[in-house]
Amino acid sequence: MTKPSIAPIPPGRRQTLHFLRFAAAASPVYLDTEVDATALLAHRAVARRYSVVAYVMHALGQVLPRYPEANAAFAGSLRPRAATHASVDVKLTLDKEVDGTRAVLSVVLPDVDGCTIDHLQNAVDRLRDTPIEQIHELDGVRKLQKLPVPVGRLAFRLATGPRGRRLRMGTVALTSLGHQPVRRFFSYGGTTLTVGLGRITPTPVAVDGAVTVRPLLPLSVTFDHRMIDGALAAEVMGELKKTLEAADVPRSVRPRDTGPARTDGPPAGRGRDDHRVGERGTVEPHAV
Repeated sequence: MTKPSIAPIPPGRRQTLHFLRFAAAASPVYLDTEVDATALLAHRAVARRYSVVAYVMHALGQVLPRYPEANAAFAGSLRPRAATHASVDVKLTLDKEVDGTRAVLSVVLPDVDGCTIDHLQNAVDRLRDTPIEQIHELDGVRKLQKLPVPVGRLAFRLATGPRGRRLRMGTVALTSLGHQPVRRFFSYGGTTLTVGLGRITPTPVAVDGAVTVRPLLPLSVTFDHRMIDGALAAEVMGELKKTLEAADVPRSVRPRDTGPARTDGPPAGRGRDDHRVGERGTVEPHAV
């Protein structure tokens, strides 16, 4: 029998190990539903072809300001604390290759509650199409990958304290496997709420006593029970479902001025229609 080849974990996955140590302290609970995507697909057919991820980020920006507890973060053990946030910052996952190693990285898109869907789609397009070495938001994770594991573990812990966590983890996490034949999955992204998306699939459903076929989007919500309870999480999920099914998405509303997102570019919501993250690049991936 051939002996296995044993080698160190590639640097491209070190941040995953640091994140999982952090995530082990959470108390995740899982909910799921299905979104009738009929109106969403109709909106996309007559407008710019927005990604489902952009629609969901836009919906999160509408829903979460009404539920500040679900947009907050838990911290501490002997002295439990809650960090509340004035904005909705989405941690979006990216499937990238790091020095030959497949890895899921993440970038924080700040202030999505003040952005048009065009801003969000521009960000999705840029992050999807830009080579990983040119995505400035990933500078932090590249530095983390170069550190020895014990030093990187300490750096991760210091960088994700309650005051600075939203800059690197966001206030809500969003991940999608809709590009694969995945119905639903449940993941924890380090935030009070993590939203997961599967593939939109034509599905027989009962409508007004008759069977018809509708495009259904599987949507999962993982919530941290340390911060909120199931009733609140279910209500947020229900409002998110309702918002997505309405697909009432204006494309011409000017977003509010969210302030400078980086020091060498225009403030978010001004100038070109581009959502820049600036100093809010994350130092950890989302473990799917």
